[in-house]
Amino acid sequence: MSETLAPRSRKVKILATLGPASSDAKMIRRLMVAGADAFRINMSHGDQKAKAKLVNHIRTLEKEFHRPTTILFDLQGPKLRVGHFAGGRTVLENGSRFILDRQKKAGDSSRVQLPHAELFESIRPGTRILIDDGKVRLSVLEADGDQIVSEVKVGGAVSDNKGVNVPDVVVPIPALTDKDRDDLHFALEQRADWIALSFVQRPEDVAEARSLIGDRAALLAKIEKPAAIERLNDIIELADAVMVARGDLGVELPPEQVPPLQNRIVACARQFGKPVVVATQMLESMVTSPTPTRAEVSDVATAIYDGADAVMLSAESATGQYPCEAVQMMDRIAQSAERDPSYQARVHFTHTRLEPTTADALSASARQIAQTVSATAMVCYTSSGATARRIARERPPVPILAMSPSQHTARRMGLLWGVHAVHSRDVASFEEMVEKGKRMALRHQIAKGGERIVLMAGIPFGTAGSTNVLHVVRLIGDELERHQASNASAGQ
Repeated sequence: MSETLAPRSRKVKILATLGPASSDAKMIRRLMVAGADAFRINMSHGDQKAKAKLVNHIRTLEKEFHRPTTILFDLQGPKLRVGHFAGGRTVLENGSRFILDRQKKAGDSSRVQLPHAELFESIRPGTRILIDDGKVRLSVLEADGDQIVSEVKVGGAVSDNKGVNVPDVVVPIPALTDKDRDDLHFALEQRADWIALSFVQRPEDVAEARSLIGDRAALLAKIEKPAAIERLNDIIELADAVMVARGDLGVELPPEQVPPLQNRIVACARQFGKPVVVATQMLESMVTSPTPTRAEVSDVATAIYDGADAVMLSAESATGQYPCEAVQMMDRIAQSAERDPSYQARVHFTHTRLEPTTADALSASARQIAQTVSATAMVCYTSSGATARRIARERPPVPILAMSPSQHTARRMGLLWGVHAVHSRDVASFEEMVEKGKRMALRHQIAKGGERIVLMAGIPFGTAGSTNVLHVVRLIGDELERHQASNASAGQ
């Protein structure tokens, strides 16, 4: 039996990662009901056949709930790793010398292979090398094309194929590996709504991915490398959205630097009017516990107060013991933060940059008009999603109902703050725009009889980028009665 999910009673979106704990249709359905607005498919684990099943489950549920649902494919990106050791592991002592070289033989406590030839020319004395998420830390003493001699600053156990981070240099490796290109082709075949690009260091990485994707999916750049921070504005300008990937940032940077960087990235994305996702370890303790720590609750709330478009669950929903509880908890935190009387003031701490266009001017005015006339909702018609994104950028105090004749566009809007997307045929006249806007506001329960709504659209209708109409209407009692009668006759 099909049903319709009502619009969420919060503005921020919840992006849930799927994995072993959430790979069947029944669990994904429970996550949607619990509050997940979008789903992340992590290409670092599993095979493409299993990922195709996840897509099929989501699209089947999308039809059941009559709700465009966002699917984000997250590409793995390059993984720098040491080679293997005799016996599978070794222990490095503080103050000892340790060599990374190009020899393929098994390593020991004095040396190991580093199977990434590109690194040898870019490493310089003083460069930090972090192994196993920073648990072991080296400082380079000398380097040439064949070996890197280092001093162990923080020792510990190192086993085969542990990850390597080099935070002090721009690693001369492209963001897309051969595996990523294959996974990208697969994701586009599956009609992915968003592609998340890992290992972004420079704008050229985003441009390369964009050239391969075209307009078949939206592109999200993960900010996880210190080098990306130096080119942040350029990267955001080229991408459709960004993610604050705090886990990787926290490996390559001192942990105390991550909170101000999160704030900076969110603010910068807001200024460009691009969606921003805050991710990693938000409710980490819920991997094994049914309740989060108080610090985690505050962490999620801070991202929401900063105005993030979406907050993401990783292991909590992918491999954790309490995936639904984690989504429900994030939903409750968001609702509580957004009910705070100070929320609207805090979420507008960032000044958004307007382009000198009619669409931007109307979007900025619409929020003020909605407040002045005490409207309860905003309704927009959009072909490309740009109008909805412009309105969401202004963080209005009311929900946004965005209607698009493009199912692909409706699905992409699942990462936009405050937007409830609907796939619906376009309108042909001003009168039809008004009548349909009122009817859909009632049907999707974002307004009631007697309340005002603000309508935005573009004339001529069906033309992308032509937003030029802003109209305020009041829903009257007769319309509500007609809507209820229509629903009753349709058996709804």
